Amino acid sequence: MSVSLENIVEAIIFTSDQPIKCNEICEAIEKSTENTISVVSQEKIKHILNELTHKYAPINYPFEIKRIGGGYQFFTKEPLFPFIRQAVLSKNQKKLSKSAIEVLSVVAYRQPITKTEVEHIRGVNSDYAIHKLLDKKLITVSGRLDAPGKPLLYSTTPYFLQYLGINQLDDLPKLKEFEATPEDNAVQFINNL
Repeated sequence: MSVSLENIVEAIIFTSDQPIKCNEICEAIEKSTENTISVVSQEKIKHILNELTHKYAPINYPFEIKRIGGGYQFFTKEPLFPFIRQAVLSKNQKKLSKSAIEVLSVVAYRQPITKTEVEHIRGVNSDYAIHKLLDKKLITVSGRLDAPGKPLLYSTTPYFLQYLGINQLDDLPKLKEFEATPEDNAVQFINNL
């Protein structure tokens, strides 16, 4: 059986549990012991990714390839969400608490940010929520502030983008778009999860 480059790219995306970038696909192909293909350019892979995206666009396919978090990944199409939500999402993903969502919102919009700044904005201790978000890999320590005590700085992770289903932080709703209270903003953020 001969295997085309398109089949290889498609299989790599299919088996990836997270968005995979074009350069990672090239690297996987080049490092394969079964590789009979000469050097593969990123331009060629991008062309194939574009073709695959169009291939799965018609409604007769239950899934599609989307660009998300800087990479590519297979996703179930939106009209099928109600049929898979209970079966898949409830097993794999527990909901975040209100305090964790508040902390995540503050970090997402103000990153990099210290725990003290998060607590100042929220008005309450945020230790537990920050630890939970770190455990879930939604935020990460991104450095230290050049200030007395060298407090840790927190930022969102690439998994945060994947978790929300967005490609970049610019895809978050703009704060000026909201003419509501901070509590309403938290509800809006929760609804986007």
